[in-house]
Amino acid sequence: MTQWTIFRCRPMKCGIRRGGLRLLSHRMRRRFFRGVRERLSFRRLLRWLLPALALWLVLALLLAVTIHLYGRFERSPQPADVIIVLGAGVRADGRPGPALTRRSTHAADLWHNGLAPRIICSGGMPGHTHRSEADACAEILRGLGVPAAAILLEDASRSTEENAIQSHKIMAANGWQTAILVSDGFHILRAEWIFRLRGVNISLSPVIDSRPGALEYALQIGREIVALHWQVFKEIFNVPITYVKSI
Repeated sequence: MTQWTIFRCRPMKCGIRRGGLRLLSHRMRRRFFRGVRERLSFRRLLRWLLPALALWLVLALLLAVTIHLYGRFERSPQPADVIIVLGAGVRADGRPGPALTRRSTHAADLWHNGLAPRIICSGGMPGHTHRSEADACAEILRGLGVPAAAILLEDASRSTEENAIQSHKIMAANGWQTAILVSDGFHILRAEWIFRLRGVNISLSPVIDSRPGALEYALQIGREIVALHWQVFKEIFNVPITYVKSI
């Protein structure tokens, strides 16, 4: 009886049921084909994305090798009007970190060798510390026999680009035309590019006789790769930002 009732019904009712089935079937087909299209679009995206990612990884590796080799190249800086020491980390208790110690010690050696009569210690107070990088740099220099009269502090900057801007202002105020730029080897490629973009006439003297441990060095190389990407983006789109935390 139940089966007969299902198949024997009024035409209008059956029509409604058939129409409902057709509508349901149509919706199922739409969902099915939408899902197929989405999967195909995702696969198409992967076909473009994976080669692009592989290409970027190759370029990043080449950039890392370039940063390393450029920083290890030994240079003979020419006598200049001033030596510029780029700031690095200061510990929470105010003591200079190892990078700042390396750079300041190298700058003191250049000064003692008569390559420039003055040293600019460049670096403000980024982040957690109450003491500027410039002040910590000056302390190291004085401890290595550089007189206070030969040291100038640039303690307003928070980034390499701001190092360049503020140091250039000090040079212009004193009528100095040339500078020797001191930083770690892994930093010197980007630092040179930024200083030259800012119109500073520099020669390079990276610290090459000492460097951080392998893990820290790898992290610093990675940071430089990110920072170079940011600098390229800034220059292309003329972004008026001179400081980004951790870069």
